[in-house]
Amino acid sequence: MAVRGPLGGLAAATSLFTVLPSPVLDDVDRQVAARAIRAFPWLGLLLGIVAGAVAAGVLALGAGPWLAGALALVWLAGATGGFHLDGVADTADGLGSRRPPEQALEIMKKSDIGPMGVIALLLVLVVDVAALTSLTGTAAELGSGHWWRVGLLVALGPSMGRAAILLATTPSVPCARPGGFGSLVAGVTGPRVATIDLALLGVVWVVLGWIAGGWSWAVVTLAVAGVTLLAARWWITHLVKRLGGMTGDCFGSVNELAQTVMWVLFALALPVVG
Repeated sequence: MAVRGPLGGLAAATSLFTVLPSPVLDDVDRQVAARAIRAFPWLGLLLGIVAGAVAAGVLALGAGPWLAGALALVWLAGATGGFHLDGVADTADGLGSRRPPEQALEIMKKSDIGPMGVIALLLVLVVDVAALTSLTGTAAELGSGHWWRVGLLVALGPSMGRAAILLATTPSVPCARPGGFGSLVAGVTGPRVATIDLALLGVVWVVLGWIAGGWSWAVVTLAVAGVTLLAARWWITHLVKRLGGMTGDCFGSVNELAQTVMWVLFALALPVVG
């Protein structure tokens, strides 16, 4: 499939980064990769909306916040084929080896998962489930009929995770390993494109926060988004310093870090603002 039209980038992102039914790409070059990365946060928003609907639906049925949070996470992991979670494990193995960059990158290329990868993966999943459970529990505390409010905020996590990839694919961020998938998307997002995309996403995030809980939640959403992007930028800088650049696994870890941080910050902030 040739990537054309306004939905071409979204179709390419779906084909490259999920296991969902999508048009098969005839050829993936840097132009296609650039359009896919540009659409990636919007794909994340769509995935997140489904996750939020799953969580909200479970709450509406009265099944409780633990099941709501767990099933939302199952949907996200299943839809992406665990692609980003695998990046978390491989990145943790490379960093945890404390080897020089070249050796750490070789460890990350191996198909097996070492102890550091297992620990990192478990910790990410535990924190994700805990944060989602806390978020969905907030809906229960607000009373019956409020399940959809927190469902909207659950939806923002996957969008934020993929928005962080925009920061990781600017020309100022080097590629650590030429020839891999990471080299295909490294540097494809120009600063102007990243700024416009993030600004539009920011408007959508704030509007959804406002719909969910008025101006107080809108302000919290904007603040949480800003802090999350700063955390993602710090992680990107650390990876570049430690490994000499980014790889496909590194991109996955950036995605998961930003998603987790946003959910955790929402879980901490919402009980305060009510």
